[in-house]
Amino acid sequence: MKLIRTIFILLSVLLIIPLYSAAQQLKPGFDKAECIDMFKVNSHFAGRSYYEKIGAPQDYRFIYRSPELGLKYCWALWIRKDKVAVIAVRGTTGSNDSWLANLYAAMVPAKGELRISESETFKYELAKDPKAAVHVGWLLGVSFLSKDILPKIDSLYLSGIKDFIITGHSQGGGISYLLTSYLYNLRESSRLPADITFKTYCTAAPKPGNLYYAYEYEAMTQGGWAYNIVNSADWVPEAPLSLQTLNDFNTVNPLKDAKTLIKKQKFPVDLVLKHYYNKLSKPSFKALENYQKFMGQKAAKYVKSSIKGFIAPEYYASNNYVRTGNTIVLLADSAYHKKFPDNPENSFCHHYFEPYIYLLEQLKLPQ
Repeated sequence: MKLIRTIFILLSVLLIIPLYSAAQQLKPGFDKAECIDMFKVNSHFAGRSYYEKIGAPQDYRFIYRSPELGLKYCWALWIRKDKVAVIAVRGTTGSNDSWLANLYAAMVPAKGELRISESETFKYELAKDPKAAVHVGWLLGVSFLSKDILPKIDSLYLSGIKDFIITGHSQGGGISYLLTSYLYNLRESSRLPADITFKTYCTAAPKPGNLYYAYEYEAMTQGGWAYNIVNSADWVPEAPLSLQTLNDFNTVNPLKDAKTLIKKQKFPVDLVLKHYYNKLSKPSFKALENYQKFMGQKAAKYVKSSIKGFIAPEYYASNNYVRTGNTIVLLADSAYHKKFPDNPENSFCHHYFEPYIYLLEQLKLPQ
């Protein structure tokens, strides 16, 4: 069935390409119209009655939608008329498994492997720094989606398509960060051709990893190849909970030898400083321990019941989630709040496509 599906997609692409104009290379830089189109592409996951209100992207044709994989992860393929392919990752649905992917929020190293079944191990590299770490539930999404995405990229490349946009809204944005890193590193290791270009639009996305992951992602995509679009009234980009401990600093820092310096102080100054040091540091480490217990170990038990053969990895001792990427801030002003007022009965009132598109249309960019 996979072979038949791949052949069908390749034939579909080959039939479409001659109808379109000559290839136009994907350009770096934030493109407001292109970004609005990504909202429209992502709204397609919400169903016909919803995306018809948003409007279809005019220059894009829907090609393929994957089955639900793992914890209800899903992606879709679109082709733009200038031979740019779009890899769109679906956000959270109403299913328990889809929400579990968000709640499974312990961190794992950004380079390593996941045992996703009794016979399959997913090896990945998202960053080279051993201090870089990412959200395990969304990395699990990359492990399942990439198995379906990579053959399509190979087929599209053979058909002449070398430019790809990666996009996702909400959870889809969180996964899109990690998918972008994964594909960049596959290109660097020659698993993907060197002349493939990727550009990313994460919209309403939560925080995907820690500061050291963010550094590498931003360095990897700098020059206008990745954007994070945020509505300032939306709470989702503020998640997951962030917790910084003394261990989250770079190796060389003045806090590393704080205990040694405190011991050198005279009595009773040393006791006072030690008391305050413990008051400041111990609660954060205890909170981290609790977070990994509930969002790592306990959540993994539910993941195992949904994904047979999954083996929980060792978690990275951090919960220092940070906002990642070149951020386009859509500032919710008084006119916005008049049109989209706070609704205590709907915590996602500022998270939908309509408020984002409204603010994006109002956005004035420098010429």
